[in-house]
Amino acid sequence: MENTKANTEPPSVKELLKILYGGKRFGNHVDEVWPNLFLADMTVANDRYSIWKLRITHVLNAAHGRPHSEGSPDFYGPSVEYCGVPADDSPSFDLSKYFTSSAKFIHNALEVEEGRVLVHCAVGVSRSASLLLSYLMLHHSLSLLEAVLTVKQHRWIFPNTGFLKQLRALDIKLRSDPSHH
Repeated sequence: MENTKANTEPPSVKELLKILYGGKRFGNHVDEVWPNLFLADMTVANDRYSIWKLRITHVLNAAHGRPHSEGSPDFYGPSVEYCGVPADDSPSFDLSKYFTSSAKFIHNALEVEEGRVLVHCAVGVSRSASLLLSYLMLHHSLSLLEAVLTVKQHRWIFPNTGFLKQLRALDIKLRSDPSHH
């Protein structure tokens, strides 16, 4: 599967769906998918004791202000830095406008000594996974496929088709941008 030239097209949405469908589907509430970077569902995010036990310092909520999401700066208190993205898990929702700011939030949080980041939405497989994939692409120069395969080793994810298209567009843009290392 090695890409010989840098500008090879990323896999199509259809191919990505096949890759995402494959492998084991396991339903942990939270998984560490990158060092000190956790992907989770509401159960964990809405439980301050879980957040404390995981020693989370930063929370990125991709379902901010949506039903069943309790996340807010008030909810977590002063020990946790909070960032809310009011995303809908709908293929027509433009999540890409949050890619850069969310990736920056995660990146800055992980730069902090003992920084530990929880990224979540409702189920922790679509909105939050998409933002996390964009972080790996923007700050670790992974292709979309590499990012998907990296996260999939630790957690079953399934971004909706609209988000996959937006991530593919980001992948193509990053590959064609010579300033992106």
